[in-house]
Amino acid sequence: MQKTIALKLTPSEVASQPILLNAIFQAIAEPSSNIQGFHILKQSIDARSRQQVWVNLSILVFINEAPSQRFTTPIHFDILPLNAKEVIIIGAGPAGLFTALECIQLGLRPIILERGKDVRSRRRDLAKLNKEGVVNPESNYCFGEGGAGTYSDGKLYTRSNKRGSIDKILRLFYQFGADENVLYQAHPHIGTNKLPHIITAMREQIEASGGKVLFNKKLVNFTIENEYIKEVITEDGDHFKCESLILATGHSARDIFSLLYEKNILIEAKPFALGVRVEHPQNIIDRIQYHCITKDPNLPPAAYNLVEQVSERGVFSFCMCPGGIIAPAATAPGEIVVNGWSPSKRDNPYANSGMVVQIDTPTALNYINQQWKENKATTNPLIEKTVKSNTVHPLSLLAFQQQVEQAAFLIGGGLQVAPAARLVDFCTNKLSDTLPDASYLPGLLSAPLQKVLPDFVHKTLQEGFKAFGKKMKGYYTNDAIVVATESRTSSPVRIPRDAETLTHPHIKNLYPCGEGAGYAGGIVSAAMDGQKIANIIAEKILQIALKRSS
Repeated sequence: MQKTIALKLTPSEVASQPILLNAIFQAIAEPSSNIQGFHILKQSIDARSRQQVWVNLSILVFINEAPSQRFTTPIHFDILPLNAKEVIIIGAGPAGLFTALECIQLGLRPIILERGKDVRSRRRDLAKLNKEGVVNPESNYCFGEGGAGTYSDGKLYTRSNKRGSIDKILRLFYQFGADENVLYQAHPHIGTNKLPHIITAMREQIEASGGKVLFNKKLVNFTIENEYIKEVITEDGDHFKCESLILATGHSARDIFSLLYEKNILIEAKPFALGVRVEHPQNIIDRIQYHCITKDPNLPPAAYNLVEQVSERGVFSFCMCPGGIIAPAATAPGEIVVNGWSPSKRDNPYANSGMVVQIDTPTALNYINQQWKENKATTNPLIEKTVKSNTVHPLSLLAFQQQVEQAAFLIGGGLQVAPAARLVDFCTNKLSDTLPDASYLPGLLSAPLQKVLPDFVHKTLQEGFKAFGKKMKGYYTNDAIVVATESRTSSPVRIPRDAETLTHPHIKNLYPCGEGAGYAGGIVSAAMDGQKIANIIAEKILQIALKRSS
């Protein structure tokens, strides 16, 4: 017999196997000899009480029967037949990889073209970026095997539970090497130190089944005939015929957006969010969230999620990394972009989070016009085009984003040294005399961030931080540091697609996919979007085959 029970225990009780077992025995009201094993189905932390932090558990208990494996059979991947239809996938990020895995299960042969390098080779470029501040435009925190997700620590939490099977995504991560706890934790997380091995295992499965993953294959052109893309061309001169093209290039592939625009393929400016990374000593966040002087060692480093409306503009935390590190995420020389990640144990002494402001198109247009009036010397033709037409160009918000990143570079300390300020100093427009120790390896320079950020972003963040300090007593402190700029929260461009066929409205075999196309907001939602597109393509191929046979 199997029975599901709910338990509410202290962290130390959960950490003690004998105490946990005893709690299960009491809840089941069965002799201990009858309990043969259990699986944790769900686990979450409840820190609302100031007296005690609790752990809520949902547990499947096996009574008088041997416990089954969590999965009796793994998700199976057959070897594809020689005549399997090929699907070209641009990008080996979460969307691209999970699209490829789904294609194999559907009998389609995925051919992934990735502009960057494999995970192992990519590590060397990231080391050079952190130690020397040298940006490789094709191999960095955004480009390369696994995409931005590989080195953004594998947060697997999503609210997009209607887009597809979250359970299948988590199960695949587990099958390819993630810890079992990703299957039941409320906010599953893998860790940047473990993700590369998982991504490699996925690629090896794709190749073992007959798919291909080709690196250093940057898409630079394609040919169009009768509203179909007939072939894609990579920078090294290779041509790939295609019946179905999935564009899963991520939110930072600016050259792809430009290529689409040059080819007169419809794209749209899309609102996004921009701001800073804020970093606190982790023990401050622990004290605030767990209402304690010293954190229970059985509790994980505390996280937070903050949102506030300031003058009808949203400011919110994004990609919060307990025990994490701020990383340089620029994809081209001459710009400063920061992101955050955590190792699997989340044992770094700092906690960081993006803190960003919503950027809508009217606000961006006003800012671009204002900047043009103050300084017409710009090398960005999109800015000039936007000003002269006084309308939002499809790439205007991308140009706006780029402009802020370049301003951060110009005011920074050279290479990837980022401009920064202590939190209270930032909010009071004071230049920080000193900066606290921080996790950002390329280095920080005390700078007036009001000269980096648009005025409305800077002022909204100031009021937002003050409001967050009232919600979390101790958050508003000069022991925290603000680092510019957090600007790659999502794509500033959307590639339109039909709601039913998921194809571009003007190109019948082009499938915009994932975060870069504007249809996802993280690893899991991007993966589900890719799976959905693979199933649409398989159904279309089946319908064509049935039509021909009849």
